[in-house]
Amino acid sequence: MKAHDGMYIGGEWRAAAGTGLIAVVDPADEQVIAHVPAGTAEDVDAAVSAAREAFPAWAATPPAERAAKIAALRDVLVARKDEIAQTVTAELGAPPPFSQTVHAGVPILVAGSYAELAASYAFEEKVGNSTVYAEPVGVVGAITPWNYPLHQIVAKAAPALAAGCTVVLKPAEDTPLTAQLFAEAVHEAGIPAGVFNLVTGLGPVAGQALAEHEGVDLVSFTGSTAVGKQIGATAGAAVKRVALELGGKSANVILPSADLAKAVGVGIANVMGNSGQTCSAWTRMLVHTSQYDEAVALAAEAAAKYGDRIGPLVNAKQHARVRGYIEKGVAEGARLVAGGPEAPREQGYFVSPTVFADVTPEMTIAQEEIFGPVVSIIRYEDEDDALRIANGTVYGLAGAVWAGDDAEAVAFARRMDTGQVDINGGRFNPRAPFGGYKQSGVGRELGSHGLAEYLQTKSLQF
Repeated sequence: MKAHDGMYIGGEWRAAAGTGLIAVVDPADEQVIAHVPAGTAEDVDAAVSAAREAFPAWAATPPAERAAKIAALRDVLVARKDEIAQTVTAELGAPPPFSQTVHAGVPILVAGSYAELAASYAFEEKVGNSTVYAEPVGVVGAITPWNYPLHQIVAKAAPALAAGCTVVLKPAEDTPLTAQLFAEAVHEAGIPAGVFNLVTGLGPVAGQALAEHEGVDLVSFTGSTAVGKQIGATAGAAVKRVALELGGKSANVILPSADLAKAVGVGIANVMGNSGQTCSAWTRMLVHTSQYDEAVALAAEAAAKYGDRIGPLVNAKQHARVRGYIEKGVAEGARLVAGGPEAPREQGYFVSPTVFADVTPEMTIAQEEIFGPVVSIIRYEDEDDALRIANGTVYGLAGAVWAGDDAEAVAFARRMDTGQVDINGGRFNPRAPFGGYKQSGVGRELGSHGLAEYLQTKSLQF
């Protein structure tokens, strides 16, 4: 697997400041497929300096020209879609069809949406006797996770570039090859030197150096709530802007009037996609007591179909973590109706699609984010009980509501403490704001709300 042995800084690949390397492992067979440099604070400083130098000219570039560059970037991603999908499959383990349609396809949609927004966004408006300007924040430090390696990069870099910001990216150490491909695409698209910079490395070293750097004006982080809290505290001490997209424990609420078979089937599919490594996955299925036994049987049947269709988890640590949660569920009294902690293959970080019944709201598997192919089915007595359970975690990222008609589902969804809710299987919308309530984060990604995260406001009075 091809890998660069340097950092993309100031429009060129430069030798890393240190000699440390990070091994990239294929989680399907546990074999090392490449090495990338382990960035240091010196590498981060060089990247931030390049971004600061490039910022004035990029901020002054007319929005239509920035839009054209983002459109060119999208076109490069389209041309390299197969290569992107193959790379994600190699370093993340996602099955090829999922890599092609989701891991490569969705970022193309998002990049295209920001090419359009950059050209149409109202960066200036009249308010009475004032003219109000939306101006770029400055240099953005973007720290992205491994679970959707290209999407998470594009969801930060595209709106930042559209706003007129420059970017320094520190991607997850498990999936750096996809980030390097993105840097190549930036270069091929003709985006000016220093506008986008890439430093590979470990979170406690390169990530921390980026979050703390005084030359960074905004830190955009996606990852665990624990790390997000640390970054928030660091940013707060420096009075620095921060955007945090953190954990989730989303509820899939099936009201009695819903099409039960469809709601259960889609709900299981939602969690099994990406091997359950999705922060917005509907990992808690809430079913009325009168339909509970039927729902459990449907869920077990649906999960069994994914046995050979889902990929491995990303690494050995995640593999052990998810299996530990499954063992915890059994120990606390939940009933396994599909899957279990036993590894289904001798090689690779695979976990069986797992469904628990008889889960109570206070159980660990109903409260903590597992980040694997594990569904907990919880019974409720009435709508107020369902709402109490749905809102009964520290998270509020996403969710779903199913009912006989949309109006009934919307009425329930409006009472949920969560940032995004799918109504009766609503489709993904790359322009809809995505982000959480409570400990699921601060700020929004995607669409105009995502663009606004990278802007600050100035008003002139006449």
